Amino acid sequence: MVDAFHSRIKTSLADANLQLALDANAEKRIKVRQAAFESLPNPKQLRTRAHNVREDVIEHLDVYLETFITRAHENGVIVHRAADANQAVNIVMEIAFQKGAKLIAKSKTMVSEEIRLNPALEEHGFQVIETDLGEYIVQLRGEAPSHIITPAVHLRRQDVGKLFEEKLGLPYTEDISVMTNAARSTLRQVFLDADIGISGVNFGVAETGTLCVVTNEGNGRMVTTVPRTHIALMGIERIVPTMDDLALMLSLLPRSATGQKLSVYTSLLTSPRREDDPDGPQERHIIMVDNGRNEVRGSELSEILFCIRCGACLNACPVFREIGGHAYVGRDGTGSTYQGPVGSVVSPALFGQCEYGHLARASSLCGACKEACPVEIDLPKLLLRVRAGIGVQAPRVLAKPNTPKLLKIGVEIFSVAATSPKRFAVAQRLAGLFGSAATFLSKGDPWIHLPAFSGWGYSKDFPRPAAKPFHARYNARVNPEADEEHKLIPHSDASAISSPKIDDENLLTKFTVELEALGGKFYVCSTNEVWHKILEILQAHDIKEIMSWDAVTLPDRLLEKLNEAGIQVIFPTSENIRANNHIRAGLTGASGAIAESGSILILGGAGQPLTASLLPEIHIALLRGKDVLLQLSQVLQMGKIKQAPAAILISGPSRTADIEMTLTIGVHGPGELHVICMNDE
Repeated sequence: MVDAFHSRIKTSLADANLQLALDANAEKRIKVRQAAFESLPNPKQLRTRAHNVREDVIEHLDVYLETFITRAHENGVIVHRAADANQAVNIVMEIAFQKGAKLIAKSKTMVSEEIRLNPALEEHGFQVIETDLGEYIVQLRGEAPSHIITPAVHLRRQDVGKLFEEKLGLPYTEDISVMTNAARSTLRQVFLDADIGISGVNFGVAETGTLCVVTNEGNGRMVTTVPRTHIALMGIERIVPTMDDLALMLSLLPRSATGQKLSVYTSLLTSPRREDDPDGPQERHIIMVDNGRNEVRGSELSEILFCIRCGACLNACPVFREIGGHAYVGRDGTGSTYQGPVGSVVSPALFGQCEYGHLARASSLCGACKEACPVEIDLPKLLLRVRAGIGVQAPRVLAKPNTPKLLKIGVEIFSVAATSPKRFAVAQRLAGLFGSAATFLSKGDPWIHLPAFSGWGYSKDFPRPAAKPFHARYNARVNPEADEEHKLIPHSDASAISSPKIDDENLLTKFTVELEALGGKFYVCSTNEVWHKILEILQAHDIKEIMSWDAVTLPDRLLEKLNEAGIQVIFPTSENIRANNHIRAGLTGASGAIAESGSILILGGAGQPLTASLLPEIHIALLRGKDVLLQLSQVLQMGKIKQAPAAILISGPSRTADIEMTLTIGVHGPGELHVICMNDE
């Protein structure tokens, strides 16, 4: 391995603060992921299906890309193709210069990290602000993200408290909610003033040309809605064929990443602002970034392109959980954009075996990463291929195996012993004698403590060999009769698996339970009583003004009655957002709901400003009971989603857990969600 890599590993293992932060992240992430997957009827079947979808996409990527680009053009989106990082950066700068931009607000995008977008823009005089809380924190520290999902996972609250005191002038505090509110206040002005918003893309739907952007804080919605120009950076492999396939991926991604059934905000962006739309970007650009992906498609590492960037393999990996993301560096000490097991394959594949091939040795090959992967990527197999020197440039040739000399000698000695049954039996007995003697001399210690130069000895030592060979122990201890606990379970018949049928009343009950579990509030009343329930909510918060959809999109005379009760109703547009940023409540309709996840569907379009559900701290949504459906796939098949410029699935109030994995409600989006169900239609 490289000296820089060894040095980072030693530094990480010696950092007690980092070890506490990594332990807390892994324990919580794994626990919530397991709980989230328990709600799926057959997760194994879904993961296999997702693997097959991703395999099909990568195999026929050219066809799917052509379809996606055609549909996006038809929707009024401007599509660019970037062969490499330089071309992608130049396209962004060209758009920024054309628009006379000065301030650029960014949502989380790993592609932008990959192409080193921020330094290039800043070098040309643009001010670039990261708006995801974790990304904002590491940007203030001058660092790169240390985790795909949780960029500031390496920090504790004390670190952030000191940072905000120094950079934001906030009196030192360890109260995470206070720190989050300070970031919210600072970044709100960035959203309002930004000339351009830049986001990543989780998935692009080929059949509709729709972009899917998944976030929890609301910053993703902000940068794709408020600025006049939106630029989406998308790796060319992030395509799904249909809305059904998108529903499948969305059933797995949030569960794997954050333990949620659905993220707080799932944005489906189809077009820029249309003539009658009150808000949204006037231009929407997609930059399709190759940057080596097509070469990877033709190599023996092509399976890594199945990755949906959930970060689950990082949380499961025992090595990442000890050294953290910043320890993954190239030969020259430059940090790897992608960390953990996935990064140990992606970085050598995209950026070169010579520079990053050694990262594949930062793995125990225990298989935890494969077990955690929602699309069943065989990461141990890919890691072994990287170790063997199999990469993009030489698919089937051992270009230059990055094997340490001591390991190579050890493998050669093992090969001599293992290729002869007699030699292997003798070696086993010798190892057993050595293990027994060493255990006696060390008073029962079960580990051999190796010196650091061996590559071990930093935080983990080698287990002592067993005193007896396996066969001897097996014959002495194992009952020849089959153990009931270890009998193979036959595979379920996939055709027999289906979601239970639920009547309308139980659908509404299930929706209520799920919504309230997310922190939302639910009410049922007649259409004639809706205005009174809204008034109750506003009066409880001493609110006299409200952002609202147009009167024709809401129940008859609703806004008129609120006006008569002393509530001033403001219709938000792109032109008056700054003037009305102080308004604390927003009123919208809801075009549908998902009982399984407690989510509501908000559509943009004429008379339906998206900012009414985004800018205020309280969001009140009106839902008809008949519009509650059981599953995400049913909602995504609604024709009106494909016709709207943007559609948003909202699952509870906005939230973050970017500081010490502590859940904090109310970040860039509303901190309260009230759903009023009208039950008389």
